[in-house]
Amino acid sequence: MAQKSMGAAEWVMLFGLSILWGGSFLFNGILVHELPLFTIVAARVALAAIALHVIVRMTGQAMPRDRQAWAAFFGMGVLNNAIPFLLIVWGQTHIASGLASILNATTPLFAVVVAHFLTTNEKMTGNRLIGVVVGFAGVALMIGPSVLSSLGSNVLGQLAVLGAAFSYSLAGIFGRRFRRMGLAPIIPAAGQVTASTVLLLPVALFVDHPWMLDMPSIETWMALAGLAILSTAIAYVLYFRILATAGATNLMLVTFLIPVSAILLGAPILGEQLQPKHFIGMAMIAVGLVAIDGRLLTLAPSAGESHMRKLWRLVRNWIL
Repeated sequence: MAQKSMGAAEWVMLFGLSILWGGSFLFNGILVHELPLFTIVAARVALAAIALHVIVRMTGQAMPRDRQAWAAFFGMGVLNNAIPFLLIVWGQTHIASGLASILNATTPLFAVVVAHFLTTNEKMTGNRLIGVVVGFAGVALMIGPSVLSSLGSNVLGQLAVLGAAFSYSLAGIFGRRFRRMGLAPIIPAAGQVTASTVLLLPVALFVDHPWMLDMPSIETWMALAGLAILSTAIAYVLYFRILATAGATNLMLVTFLIPVSAILLGAPILGEQLQPKHFIGMAMIAVGLVAIDGRLLTLAPSAGESHMRKLWRLVRNWIL
């Protein structure tokens, strides 16, 4: 049974994962100046696979050899890497990155719905539905309403990013099987990026012809190493550990936190200024996280509990 609320360890790992994935925006910002997109994606998963296999060997573990495990690795690689990476890359050639980020933040919305129909222990509740709506509104507020002016154009690009978000939500449900298989989190992490490398490397070779590219600079190699080691290898170890202990729906909350991490990292490193809407958006995300975690009512003082429940019921009725 996946727990419906997260403990301190899960919250720490979730915030850590958001920082690692938020940092990928910084690395990608360097890489796109010298490398084509498919090469970036293929190199990311390939280097991550090498790093994770080294760690597996160093810790005395071994990758499974049975067909069932590797079928699961390839399934996870398709849902969690190949499909969403390619859809997002293609979608961002047609729509602005801000709009793509908002659309990608719908992953928890999809996760709540998918988990309700495909699992027996992560059913949708009013609190969860309110939480994802409030959190999504916070992400949209931080990025700004101006990007929504293009919401009616480039429909295929928008559908591609939404398809990626839906694929991520399916991956969260699909990945639950690794806990039942008794695999340590690093094993499916290594298996997934290995399978993704097998799937994506031929695409990069066919489309980008990377052997014809100029030798990348030291800065590019460092950014690629950071993207592969930090934002992929280590990040996916955390991903599968959170998935095993907190469940798919809670795991998808990381997509709300990634824009927060990107803003906080971008402010000191890229010189970006934080605006009031960013702080308001972060507060809304915090409210959404607490609502989905299911602890909001339990934190209320007993003397005012009836008033809190009444207020919460009014809010639920208004939204639902």
